[in-house]
Amino acid sequence: MVSPTNFLPHAFLWLALVVTVFSLSPKFYDKVCPQALPTIKRVVEVAGCDGSLLLDSTSFETENIVRGNFISVKGFEVVDQIKAGMDRFYGCPIVYCVDILVVAARDSVVALGGPTWKVRLGRRDSIRDWKDLANSTLPSASMDLPALISNFKNQGLNKRDLVALSGGHTIGLSQYIDLAFAKERRATCPCTEGNTNLTPFDLTLARFDSAYFKNLVKQKGLLTSDQALFNVGSTDKLVETYSKNLDAFWVDFGKSIIRMGNIMPLIGK
Repeated sequence: MVSPTNFLPHAFLWLALVVTVFSLSPKFYDKVCPQALPTIKRVVEVAGCDGSLLLDSTSFETENIVRGNFISVKGFEVVDQIKAGMDRFYGCPIVYCVDILVVAARDSVVALGGPTWKVRLGRRDSIRDWKDLANSTLPSASMDLPALISNFKNQGLNKRDLVALSGGHTIGLSQYIDLAFAKERRATCPCTEGNTNLTPFDLTLARFDSAYFKNLVKQKGLLTSDQALFNVGSTDKLVETYSKNLDAFWVDFGKSIIRMGNIMPLIGK
């Protein structure tokens, strides 16, 4: 799902403890690290979630190579750059990678002309991977609408969250494609050897707009799971609304991504 937006759907779901979200606060770093948020914003403009998505595969396989993440999830180097810079500045690790991830997601959307929202901070980084959970929980690109609704419901998210968060694909890339849309995108696919080329979900890749939903109304969803949102089903009306009303999409996206970011955060010591 992002270049920037791939941060959004995957990074928050594989967390270790079921705890209350009220321990998180947008002001978590205000006193101990006041330059945290401005630094993240500056690097994002230039250049989960428990951070387990950032763990690289060495002696074991990690989340960033599982189905749904491999090839299409980008931006790890930006988070690494921010983390290393702040650790050097303060002389010790103060800001958690997972918090950098969620703030960078927000700042990426803003940098591309999209909405902003308050990010609750104070999550701790995971030191274990959640590869198996990611494989079993990440929504598949081939899912139909009932399967998508069920998948999101299992995470405490509703149909409005499903459609709004899918709108993050407006700045996303994928190596998958719906057969009905294949002919128009065939030029981006290699004729021989390999299948790692990426194609945008819509043609305004550098703008966080409603083009994704307009494509769905025209039956030009890139993935099967995209077009399932507008296929004579219960989410058709929402897709139509977002395709015509950018502000409505932005408002709901902000609310939904906050809800997603509050899924079982790892906090405490």
